[in-house]
Amino acid sequence: MDFNNTAAMDYITARLGSEGSPMLAFGGDYNPEQWPEETWEEDVRLMREAGVNLVSVGIFSWSLVEPAEGVYEFGWLDRVLDLLDANGIRVDLANATASPPPWFSHKYPQSLPVTADGVRHSYGSRQAFAASSSDYRRAAAALTEQIASRYKDHPAVVMWHVHNEYGCHNQPDYSDGAAAGFRSWLEDRYGTIEALNDAWGTAFWSQRYTAWEEILPPRTSGTWVNPTQQLDFARYSSDELLECYKAEAAIIRFHSPHPVTTNFMGFNMGLHQPVDYWRWAEQMDVVSNDHYLIAEDTRKFQELAATADLTRGWANGKPWLLMEHSTSAVNWQPRNIAKAPGEMLRNALQHVARGADGALFFQWRASRAGAEKFHSGMLPHAGTDTKVWREVVQLGQALRSLAEVSGSVVTGASGRVDVAIIHDTGARWASELDSHPSVDASNVAETRRWHDAFYRAGIPTDFRQSTDDLSGYRLVVAPMQYLVTDSGAANLDAYVRAGGHLVVTYFSGIVDENDHIRLGSYPGAFSGLLGVQMEEFFPLRAGESVELSRFGDGSFWSELGQPTTAEVLAEAVGGPVTGSPAVTRNAAGDGRAYYVATSLAPEGMAALLALLCEDAGVEPLLQNLPEDVEVARRSKEGTDWTFVINHSSERVQLPISGLELIGGEDLGGALELAAGSVAVVRSPRSPSEAQ
Repeated sequence: MDFNNTAAMDYITARLGSEGSPMLAFGGDYNPEQWPEETWEEDVRLMREAGVNLVSVGIFSWSLVEPAEGVYEFGWLDRVLDLLDANGIRVDLANATASPPPWFSHKYPQSLPVTADGVRHSYGSRQAFAASSSDYRRAAAALTEQIASRYKDHPAVVMWHVHNEYGCHNQPDYSDGAAAGFRSWLEDRYGTIEALNDAWGTAFWSQRYTAWEEILPPRTSGTWVNPTQQLDFARYSSDELLECYKAEAAIIRFHSPHPVTTNFMGFNMGLHQPVDYWRWAEQMDVVSNDHYLIAEDTRKFQELAATADLTRGWANGKPWLLMEHSTSAVNWQPRNIAKAPGEMLRNALQHVARGADGALFFQWRASRAGAEKFHSGMLPHAGTDTKVWREVVQLGQALRSLAEVSGSVVTGASGRVDVAIIHDTGARWASELDSHPSVDASNVAETRRWHDAFYRAGIPTDFRQSTDDLSGYRLVVAPMQYLVTDSGAANLDAYVRAGGHLVVTYFSGIVDENDHIRLGSYPGAFSGLLGVQMEEFFPLRAGESVELSRFGDGSFWSELGQPTTAEVLAEAVGGPVTGSPAVTRNAAGDGRAYYVATSLAPEGMAALLALLCEDAGVEPLLQNLPEDVEVARRSKEGTDWTFVINHSSERVQLPISGLELIGGEDLGGALELAAGSVAVVRSPRSPSEAQ
């Protein structure tokens, strides 16, 4: 069966309820193999009590399903799936290829990944394999064939789960196998060694290559390795993993009509991301994502919202699935802080508010042994007389009350999302390379600051690529678009000239897709569109700021330059860049392009955002949103569902009418929401919005 993301989620949610009535997915990873079989009956009884309707099974079960090469034991898995089916619980069945067993790694040691320093990983953790390994690929295909052919018709199975969090622990791999794969990938990309030398700028530091055999992955060297080599290796590494996914997904699709997915990792907590999820999303029947709060982040709820919006971007604005998050603390942060009372409900419904058609957890039962034994589960070590269990049951009830939301899409005040934030994977990767002007110039951090400004204002945002069709957006922001392709720059230029409003920030348009400087004035590809000529970067010292004539102070970055055709909205005051434009506005065609040459604090960003939204005609969902109160909206067939999530410690009142679904209260024009609480209000769309 051919799916697009909407059809696939509809297919799944329709099979979670009785008699085909759609339900939001609720459940998590179920690892019965970690527990004595006598606990399984208790598991399904408690799942039914909590309202669980979907569990992921078999993700890390390769060593039990195939205890020796070519020897398969499915009896335990048969019994688990039959038990779940008998209790009306549906299954996202994994092909178990995420973690090869010790017998495999021992027999095929060359399948293990190698670090940039040349050290081969050992086995003993998880994902101990190199994506380039033919031994791994052969064994993974054989395992997938066995599982898919055996369970293709099992009534519990409604979805397939390939692997788990690709690239999480074993990429990039610098093995000889990866070197051979990289050379082949480069030949396909460039065709000739001369073209590669030109793209990599190998005239610098005497790096010119004369044969493909001379090329290696960017392993550890005396100092900085060629930046284009690093960038291409990131691209190759993502593609190499994608080939693994596509091969296993093809086997499953040959046998089964159910949707196929693998779980993404969002922004990956701001760390280097070895996967280009925009390319991967095209291969997914359902886009699914894992998200874990960084507990010590004071605005972790906003980071969650940004990640959910990004995931919806990969899903092209359609419903997606939250495959994993935590009921409380995790095990892998320096300080694994438990979630406060009510935080689990807020977190889960934030994802739903921003497009998820379900909320699943890692994992069902908290483990007794292993590295994740202190990672929270839906059923904690202390059992059912606990905060976590009571909140799990509460969340299950809330999701059942919100079943009608399934299949709806996120919208804004105008009836659609009017603001897009550009987040190109290549721009992020390139911005994270070494030997740049300032360590403080972070694509992910600046992207988050802009998302936070819209979040505080109650204005929904989509994430898109620079090459996407942007014509439906009134305002587009490109935060630190350090690398931009010619096609991306041309697309953004055309968007403005056709009447759009584009904001470009500092350290944007600087290099092309090969990480070569775009010569002339900064910001390179965008100078003409923005009407500015910036001649030199003046990064700021740690803790230093630059005073601006408007919009407060700037942090991290400043620039020396002048306007050409742009109107200066704010300029630097004092210091080496005195008089240089800091915020500008330029008319281009029927639209306007804005440049922000520093990083604004929240107060200054809010003031600038007000100006931008007035120019572009962008309205918030609610005016004068209280501090730390989040609002989002989903819509379908003439009905709106407004989600209000109170992250503050104060009771708030908001002018909202309709039926509040979680509590069942018919509001009389005002919503009273206690501190830490969530409300979802159903209301008919106004005629002006129903377009």
